[in-house]
Amino acid sequence: MSRDRTSHGDVPYDRELIRSGGASQRGERGRQATPPRRARARPARRPGSFLRALRNILLFAILAVVVVVVLLAIRAATFNATVSSASFPSAALLGPMNGSERVNVLMVGYGGEGHDGAYLADSIQIMSIDPATDTTTTIPIPRDLWIEGVASYAQNAKVNEVSSTGFVTGDLDSAGALMAEVLSEVTGLAIDHWLSIDFTGFREMVDAVGGVTVDNPVAFEYTHNPVQFRAGNFDAGGFAAGEIQLDGAQALAYSRARYTSVVAESTDFARSVRQARIMGALRTKVGEGGIGSILPGLGLMDAMEGRVRTDLSVIDLYLLSSHLSSDRRIELSEGPVLTATTNTDGQYILIPTGWTGPGSYGGIQAYLSTELAAPDAP
Repeated sequence: MSRDRTSHGDVPYDRELIRSGGASQRGERGRQATPPRRARARPARRPGSFLRALRNILLFAILAVVVVVVLLAIRAATFNATVSSASFPSAALLGPMNGSERVNVLMVGYGGEGHDGAYLADSIQIMSIDPATDTTTTIPIPRDLWIEGVASYAQNAKVNEVSSTGFVTGDLDSAGALMAEVLSEVTGLAIDHWLSIDFTGFREMVDAVGGVTVDNPVAFEYTHNPVQFRAGNFDAGGFAAGEIQLDGAQALAYSRARYTSVVAESTDFARSVRQARIMGALRTKVGEGGIGSILPGLGLMDAMEGRVRTDLSVIDLYLLSSHLSSDRRIELSEGPVLTATTNTDGQYILIPTGWTGPGSYGGIQAYLSTELAAPDAP
């Protein structure tokens, strides 16, 4: 007999769905309506997250500065080891440059290997810094100044030979120290430090900063040969009047030219003035210090390695760099201070006016003392 499937709950259709006209009460009771989904609110940024980001940026910046400082210090120490007899990081000038007494530094330019008279001084200048006024006075020393009767130098010679004597009997350190000691006695100035540079180093320094611009007041031509000079044949080149741009080779020629078409430009005094223009232009290129001076400073380090010798550390050289452009000059000129004559070998020399014999440098010392004490000296 067949089973009535309608009497059981497992019928193959939904009675309630049919009775309700299509809406299943069982289904409605079995589930609840899903509420509409709301957009999830973005959590507010906590103040701490901004501070953490700022802190990370600062830490990164500090780390970068530390790395740069360490790298620069390593570079400076390497440079110091190649050019200076002073240890790194000593600072012999730091105290004196903030004191009350003048700081006097001797600067000597010489030819170097490959030049005639390689270690004869071609340029001799004393940089005298007054810490009280933060001004610099340049005192060029004529190469023909006669040295005789000086305790530190037993020989008689022109002053430009002193450095050569020191080199022959020792090395570049001996040459610089001897020249500083001799000129201390002659001028009466306490010259405690010195710096020397050869022609190649001078040329490469100018090229390292991309050349220099100077204002040349007088146009002139020049030759390297005294015979050509006497014949009026200036075959080596010339410099126009006004603002001129010079690369390293041109700057060296401009600084050294002595056989020129203009009489006034053929003296050691004129050469020292032109050299001062170059140094001032270099100072401008190096800048006032800080970040902007790092790249020019590194370029100068590269140019000076193996070409410069000094008893000052790299820190002292940095302190000195702001005084490369002088505020005034004191010249030991013929007439009031020096007198031209010849020695027993017939060489042209300059002796102090009123010379009474060996060691008679009182006139030079008195003149420099008076001029340095005058605030408005030219």
